[in-house]
Amino acid sequence: MGNEGKLTFWRTIGRGLRLRCPVCGQGRLFRGWFAMEDRCPSCGLDLRREQGYYVGAMYINYGATATVMLGLGIPLAYKYPISVFSWPLGAFAIAFPLVFFRWSKSLWLGIDLYITSLLPK
Repeated sequence: MGNEGKLTFWRTIGRGLRLRCPVCGQGRLFRGWFAMEDRCPSCGLDLRREQGYYVGAMYINYGATATVMLGLGIPLAYKYPISVFSWPLGAFAIAFPLVFFRWSKSLWLGIDLYITSLLPK
């Protein structure tokens, strides 16, 4: 087996951003907006994890939201009064995590599988 089957960090991130299985890169992880498949339809990877496993996805989602909020809020604060952009940024802070939900879960699954693949067997 060549390099195409090796789980690398950037391959894992790319598959996560495409909402594909982190192992095979083929199977779709979601069957609906919030409903995740039980298994990868392509390789059979079990996507049902123990309770609390996907808490890491919440950290990714929070981090992405906070990064965008700070990246937009700080420059806007120098140019406009806070009353001008507080409502749009507040609406963004509610909507973005809902939209980014699937990607945060997919990225967490891939990152976790990559890290555990580095551990000694």
